[in-house]
Amino acid sequence: MPVLTRLIPSPVVVDIRRGALNDLADVLFDQRISHSGKIAVAISSGSGARLRERLAPALPGASWYEVGGGTIDDAVKLGDAIKSGHYDAVVGLGGGRIIDCAKFAAARVGLPLVAVATNLAHDGLCSPVATLDNDAGRGSYGVPNPIAVVIDLDVIREAPARFVRSGIGDAMSNISAVADWELACQVNGEKIDGLAAAMARQAGEAVLRHPGGVGDNAFLQVLAEALVLTGIAMSVSGDSRPSSGACHEINHAFDLLYPKRAASHGEQCGLGAAFAMFLRGAPEEAAYMAEVLRRHGLPVLPQEIGFTTDEFVRVVEYAPQTRPGRYTILEHLDLTNDQIKDTYADYVKAIGS
Repeated sequence: MPVLTRLIPSPVVVDIRRGALNDLADVLFDQRISHSGKIAVAISSGSGARLRERLAPALPGASWYEVGGGTIDDAVKLGDAIKSGHYDAVVGLGGGRIIDCAKFAAARVGLPLVAVATNLAHDGLCSPVATLDNDAGRGSYGVPNPIAVVIDLDVIREAPARFVRSGIGDAMSNISAVADWELACQVNGEKIDGLAAAMARQAGEAVLRHPGGVGDNAFLQVLAEALVLTGIAMSVSGDSRPSSGACHEINHAFDLLYPKRAASHGEQCGLGAAFAMFLRGAPEEAAYMAEVLRRHGLPVLPQEIGFTTDEFVRVVEYAPQTRPGRYTILEHLDLTNDQIKDTYADYVKAIGS
């Protein structure tokens, strides 16, 4: 009998709205997540610790674990701490580092993970990947998708605006990443998952086209939904292709070449996406993307995050080495140092100062 449909790995609960945190206990005590009320909650010393005071009375069966950072050692330590607790589930309550540690720890002990995001800095909150620092720099580790995602827009608004801006850059970079995926399909015959590509592209377009800003609840709702959809798109495709192309290669190059000076993930991805759109012969699209990034207070030129033109040229030249085997506009054009410098000068003219 032919296969008529497919199962999509995705959360059983996605709750994005103002006041969502007030109903976290109801989500956790869903029989698909917890039947005993015994849960392990991973928190940071910052926002997570403050929210613990608010949430603890409604979660009498919870054990609270403070996570020191975002390293593989932190994640392993968390997993070791919770494995003997006979919990039903793990909750990651905080920003990206805490959620990634909780993802890894939950996978290590075979428990479902509930992601409760306190900021919208990047699309990792619902992805099947945990990004953790290790001795070699930073690694990506495959993990199951969260079983539930809770995002309280009131909590998001309390976070520094730079975290929201970072998420904007990361979401918008989907547009460039999907274009790179399609290029790899056309040139190399790489298989493209149409559903994953559609989800990621529309998530990016929703953020790009929305007229609101970081202080607007309607915009935050769209951004949060876009980041969740991007994570699910990665699960559908089985890798990061829907959201990672030349934009992320440039981001990784910044991190590797200038680890002490690198800007936020989303700032670098947004800048990389605008430049990559120009590289693929779409100056009008690049200029519009740059205009929207600027409106949200995000950089579109390397000087705006403290890098010289020569340093940016070095970043672009090095970028393909960060993801061997991934084909993007950078690998396709294979520009020399002088060609990158000339193209960058044209990019600056196209997007305006």
